[in-house]
Amino acid sequence: MDYSLYRRLNKDGGIFRFTGGIESITDGHTLWVRGDDLTLPVSLEKIKCYLLPVNEGTGLPQAPEPVKWNRISTITEGAKVFIGGRIKSDNNRMNFITEKEMPLMVIFYNCPDDELPSSIIRAARTRNDYWNSITVVSIVIGVMSLLYIASLFLDRPAFRLTVISALAAVFIPVLPIFPPGFLFTLLYRRLTWNARNLRAEYDLARFGFMPELSAQDVKKFAHRAYALEVFACLVMVFGVVINLVFIFLILNLFKVISF
Repeated sequence: MDYSLYRRLNKDGGIFRFTGGIESITDGHTLWVRGDDLTLPVSLEKIKCYLLPVNEGTGLPQAPEPVKWNRISTITEGAKVFIGGRIKSDNNRMNFITEKEMPLMVIFYNCPDDELPSSIIRAARTRNDYWNSITVVSIVIGVMSLLYIASLFLDRPAFRLTVISALAAVFIPVLPIFPPGFLFTLLYRRLTWNARNLRAEYDLARFGFMPELSAQDVKKFAHRAYALEVFACLVMVFGVVINLVFIFLILNLFKVISF
């Protein structure tokens, strides 16, 4: 979007992208963005905004950080912003607005403009985190279920192994961070990082940012990434199994259970 194109817009507007720097925020939710030859308002009310972290190393950037629209005022004036979506007449002025069919995309960034598309694509490949927003709920439900199973057989000597197994399973979520299985967790994280890197390279090549690669080379990125992801999961499972066996051996050593 530039000034000459803006002047030719009708009331229905259209779908455009625009980059510039933050000029000011008015009405509590209207962001004014200043480009090279044009300043446009962006309605931020109830839309998703993202902050693209700065990548200081040679690896993949961190995942974009969600920023609530009512906290945009904390971002300093002049910060660079990318807007993509529909622009149309609103209150007798052309304005970027969000719609159900076409949500507005607002990304704050701090990289060179010519690197923005590739940076967004790379950052979109989020980490395969062991801990996420539903981890706590999942662990609580699992622990309560296993404790309930153990309590059902606690007073039955014939099911002593069942009780021990249920109690041991309670600690499965934390087993990957204890030795000796911790070594496999480190290997798992390294493999998933490499897989994410290959997925990002595949995305860049698919969107035309690596024209020197043939279609066969592009497919190799996807196949290698998938193979690494599968192998990483197997490594994680193997590390958990190693720790479980280690726990049972210790319990057997102290005559808590016998095989």
